[in-house]
Amino acid sequence: MKGVVWLDKHIDQNGTVSAGLPPIRISSDTARFKYKYPKGNRSAIRLTRIVSETVRLLNGTESEKNVRWIVMGDDDTVFFPDNLVRVLRKYDHSQFYYIGSSSESHIQNLKFSYGMAYGGGGFAISYPLAKALEKMQDRCIQRYPELYGSDDRIHACMAELGVPLTREVGFHQFDLFGKLLGLLSAHPLAPIVSMHHLDIVDPVFPNMGRVNAMRRFMVPAELDSASLTQQSICYDTAHRWTVSVSWGYTVQITRGVLSAREMVIPTRTFIDWYKRADDKSYAFNTRPFSKSACQRPRVYYLSNALPDSALHRTASEYVRWYDMWDPECDWDMSDPSLIDRVIVYKKPDPDRWDKNKAPRRDCCRVLPTKRNGTMVIDVGACKDDEFIEFSVK
Repeated sequence: MKGVVWLDKHIDQNGTVSAGLPPIRISSDTARFKYKYPKGNRSAIRLTRIVSETVRLLNGTESEKNVRWIVMGDDDTVFFPDNLVRVLRKYDHSQFYYIGSSSESHIQNLKFSYGMAYGGGGFAISYPLAKALEKMQDRCIQRYPELYGSDDRIHACMAELGVPLTREVGFHQFDLFGKLLGLLSAHPLAPIVSMHHLDIVDPVFPNMGRVNAMRRFMVPAELDSASLTQQSICYDTAHRWTVSVSWGYTVQITRGVLSAREMVIPTRTFIDWYKRADDKSYAFNTRPFSKSACQRPRVYYLSNALPDSALHRTASEYVRWYDMWDPECDWDMSDPSLIDRVIVYKKPDPDRWDKNKAPRRDCCRVLPTKRNGTMVIDVGACKDDEFIEFSVK
């Protein structure tokens, strides 16, 4: 996997360029192209031509023989490369593919298109399609001066080429404000490929700067990127608690028995890109945080993750986040606030997204422990006849 950073002008690098960083290229002049979107930025034209300019950069070189895909993202897009590869290898790169996802905001998708791959979340174009685009893109974008962004123009040219969007929900535009907790704790059953707008949403982990939070997020990604943020649901039958594990991110313990059907729906810990929009403005199902403080989940964020080579598994620790007081609840069941930390054991599963495997959530099991204030959980592939069920033994 190789990359190029495209800029609009030369910068003084002062000899500080690391050998491990991708090379810098300067985009060609776009003054001849019309741009008429009110209050927009004509840099969108430069950005949309990066795919074609990359093809021209590769054309006729030895490197071109090995190119299968061109992947594009913004300067604030974070990719998970192993998961990107897992997604792309499902498809025949010799065919015309345009792969990405739409916005989380229904209003954004109405304003632009549900059929467009949003550039902040990133998108992938198979190399034969990129070469076809290069031949016609300059003529194509002259026909759309009224469009806003670079991804708009890519989408318009894809329409002229007759190529639809192939949706992969792990590309995340994150047209949201607030906490990603609800969305990442109930991530779609697909590998997480990208994250965008990390300078706008709250840090992934609370009480940390954005950069340090992402560094922590990369620790479990190094151990088992295929399973990062994948949700497992189980029950502590002795206490009548519902447990949701978003591996490598959070564990949530909720008093009472909530169905799996409800738990897979993200809670609204965020608001829409259009801040005045209501709770029907999202492009996916959501549910409210419980109004009852007694039934709000106790949230445990990842504090560390380590390999356990002897047992061929990982051990991750999640620590309680005290963002609310613990109410006194007259409920005939134990209070999950008694748990301060959660330990999760899991074997890495790099082949879980193999194209010959049907997607399925892992199962989790609450294990017995004598450690006070600690819950221990095993996460792994479901066994024969195992499913998410609350049963009293």
